[in-house]
Amino acid sequence: MIFPQINPVAFSIGFFDIRWYSLAYIAGIFIGYYLFIHLARKSGYEISKKALDDIIVYFIAGIMIGGRLGFVLFYDLDRYLTEPIAIFKTWEGGMSFHGALIGLITAIYLLCRKHKLLLLRIFDLLCCVVPPGIFLGRIANFVNGELYGRVTDVEWGVIFPNAGYLPRHPSQLYEALGEGLILFIIMQLLFHFTLLRNKSGILTGIFLIGYSLIRIFIENFREPDFQVGYILDSLTLGQLLCVPMFMLGIYLLLRDSITKVKANLNL
Repeated sequence: MIFPQINPVAFSIGFFDIRWYSLAYIAGIFIGYYLFIHLARKSGYEISKKALDDIIVYFIAGIMIGGRLGFVLFYDLDRYLTEPIAIFKTWEGGMSFHGALIGLITAIYLLCRKHKLLLLRIFDLLCCVVPPGIFLGRIANFVNGELYGRVTDVEWGVIFPNAGYLPRHPSQLYEALGEGLILFIIMQLLFHFTLLRNKSGILTGIFLIGYSLIRIFIENFREPDFQVGYILDSLTLGQLLCVPMFMLGIYLLLRDSITKVKANLNL
């Protein structure tokens, strides 16, 4: 099928264009924020109003700064070294999930220090509310006709503008489904198990493992970023960046067992 003619600009205010890409990030952040408040209350974890007011600020700063810097450093550093002003042209796209994750971790760590919150309890809640933002972000990637998939002969292949005349996997929609919708359903179901919810770090570990496995799989259908290409002939940068996420997730799931083993060895 031919890529549908979707205007990436949702609406304009004078000379200022409001793009679906920007609206997706804004909607994802605020949906995540209100879901966070709902789940925090449901879990019985006491968070002060001042901390809740600060969370949205830290949330936005961590995602936007981390996501942009991650893209600059991981995916297109040569361009931005020669054209540093382009770093601020966020309306052109160019956000990295792994960069946003690092930025979010940093921001929430600072927030928890400021308000004396339990870091892993906050991360457990965040991991349950992040997938809707991922879903909307991937839909926005599809609207922009960017981050498309590899050439394919499947019936639902899409001929994207600026990607030649051959149909490609709509990998943005695969990611929206896997990293967004499916992961959201899984995290919501697991949150309702009191044993998992009350054991700090378990939900975070499951999210990291789940996202990593889904992303590594879907990257097999996604065209690598042209400025990076394949690494070691077959791997993508997205797959490699998921490896430390996966390992951290495994550690969080086995953290109690590892602590017990260390204690026994000390004896």
